[in-house]
Amino acid sequence: MLDSRLSSLRQWLGALAIPWQLDLDSLEPASADASFRRYFRIRSTKPNYPTLIVMDAPPAKESVEPFVRVARLFTQAQLNVPQILAENQPAGFLLLSDLGSTTYLDALTPSNADKLYREAIVTLVQLQLASQANILPDYDTELLQRELDLFPEWYLQRHLQMHLNPQQRDQLSACFNLLIKNNLAQSKVFVHRDYHSRNLMLSPNMNPGVLDFQDAVYGPITYDLTSLLRDAYIQWPEEKVIDWAIFYWESARAVGLKVSPDFGDFFRDFEWMGLQRHLKILGIFARLNYRDGKNGYLKDIPLVLDYVLKVANRYAEFKPLARLLEALH
Repeated sequence: MLDSRLSSLRQWLGALAIPWQLDLDSLEPASADASFRRYFRIRSTKPNYPTLIVMDAPPAKESVEPFVRVARLFTQAQLNVPQILAENQPAGFLLLSDLGSTTYLDALTPSNADKLYREAIVTLVQLQLASQANILPDYDTELLQRELDLFPEWYLQRHLQMHLNPQQRDQLSACFNLLIKNNLAQSKVFVHRDYHSRNLMLSPNMNPGVLDFQDAVYGPITYDLTSLLRDAYIQWPEEKVIDWAIFYWESARAVGLKVSPDFGDFFRDFEWMGLQRHLKILGIFARLNYRDGKNGYLKDIPLVLDYVLKVANRYAEFKPLARLLEALH
C-alpha cells in the first residue's frame, strides 16, 4: 500500500474513532485478495463490535460501489454478509462488521465437511430464491467469452509458451461455443461468482458468512455450485461431490428453483459450467503471476488442470481440448 493511502485511511478512521470507539493503534493487515483491494482489522470497545474490518479499494483500480450495492442486496436475501457501518466511496474506504478470520478452507476436515457444505448449499439456495432479473449485470455471451479467452491468452501462450495453429484454434473455439451455449441455456439466478472455501467464513450464527461478492451477476444456476464443489483450493472425493450435488438438486427442486428434472442432465450442466469456470481460472492464475506479480496462485494450477482434464475426457465434445492439454503437460 502506498503511504499516502495509508495516511488517508488513518485520517478517515480518526474521524470515526469516537462514534465507533476505535483503537487506532490496533490497525493491522487482515487479508488481501486477487484484486487491488486490501483489508485491515481494527479493535473497538463498542458493544457487539470487538473488531471491525476496514476495506481499502483504490478508486482508480477498484470501485467500492458494487460491493456496497451487492452487500445490501444479499442482506435483503438474509445472507450473513458484512454490515456496512461507514463508507467513503470517493476515497474507496469502507468500515465493515467482522465475520471473523476462519475461512472454510481453514476449517474444513473430512469429519465436518458434510455439515459445512450442506450449510453452504442451504445458503446458496436462499440466495438463488431471492433472484430477480435486471438488478445485477447479465452473465451474457460477451462476458462468458471474455473469460474463456483468458485461457489461450494467458495460460496457453504466456504460461506454456504455446501458440495454437489454425486447426487447434478452431477446435478450441468449437469447445468454447458449446460451453457458452450450454451455460446460457440454464435458468438464471443471482450468481455470487466466487462462492468457495476462501470466501465462506466459519460463523457461530448463520453459517457461513459470505465475502467477496462484489462481482455478482445474473446468470447460470449451476455456477456457484460448481465454484463450491469443484473448488480451486481444495478437492473432495468424487462420491462426496455427487452427494452434495444431489443435496443441492433436491433442495432446489423442493423450493421451485428451475433445475433440470433429471439429475443426469443437471450434473452435465454442472460439469460443463465448471469447465468454463476452470478454463477461465487457469488464465486468471497465469495472469496474476505474469501481469500482477502474484505468484502464489501458480501452486493451485495442478488441481484446476485436473478438474479440466477429467471433465474434458468424460465428454466426446471436449476430447480435442483434453488431447491438446495432455500433449502439453
